[in-house]
Amino acid sequence: MKKYFFCLLFICCFLTEGTAQLRIFNEDPIMNLENFDKQTVHWGYFLGFNQYDFKFDYINDEGDVLVAKSIGFNVGLIGNLRINDYLDLRLEPGLYYNKRDLGFPGFSDINDYKREVASTYIHFPLLLKVGTKRLGNFKPYLVGGVSGSINLSSEFDSQEDNSGGTFRMKKNTLYYELGFGVDFYLPYFKFSPSVRGVFALSDELIPDNDPNSPWTSNLNNMYSRGVFVNFTFE
Repeated sequence: MKKYFFCLLFICCFLTEGTAQLRIFNEDPIMNLENFDKQTVHWGYFLGFNQYDFKFDYINDEGDVLVAKSIGFNVGLIGNLRINDYLDLRLEPGLYYNKRDLGFPGFSDINDYKREVASTYIHFPLLLKVGTKRLGNFKPYLVGGVSGSINLSSEFDSQEDNSGGTFRMKKNTLYYELGFGVDFYLPYFKFSPSVRGVFALSDELIPDNDPNSPWTSNLNNMYSRGVFVNFTFE
């Protein structure tokens, strides 16, 4: 999470410094998109990247499942409903792709030890955006809410399980999300980098058919959690 925070902080400082430099040469700076936030409804899109992890709840202390994380990508749309000068309700449906590799304890054969979990999520967040007063051409904000996803790569209906090399997950998941970002008002559009933590509320594990499975018999629950870095254009 720290590296994403510092990445966003660097971008924000760079853009803020650019705004500050403009003010040095202009004591009365031009306010870009001065009436943009007065719209009742407006639209946009976002691009970004993500990193997903798993949190496991174990029945017995028999060794942890290791998770090798990777960087995935996000793309989606934005619908923004203005509530007042400081609050907005946002719907941000998007497509999120990611891959995780799981390493199960107790195996010496790599074919049994490792399972690849490729996930393609259709993600539906409903978020409340809480902004500060606009400061020149930028405005910091906090964002939080709930979301649901459909995992198109879950293998939930597969007849094979880990004994056949297939790791199965539930198709639908609920989450809560918390994050922060900065709105930058540019001459022709509003640009907003943001970082969000995403935490599953519902168990995603589908146990193997064998109740004594060496892969899932010691797992009680499994929850996704992740970090999203999005760049929005409105």
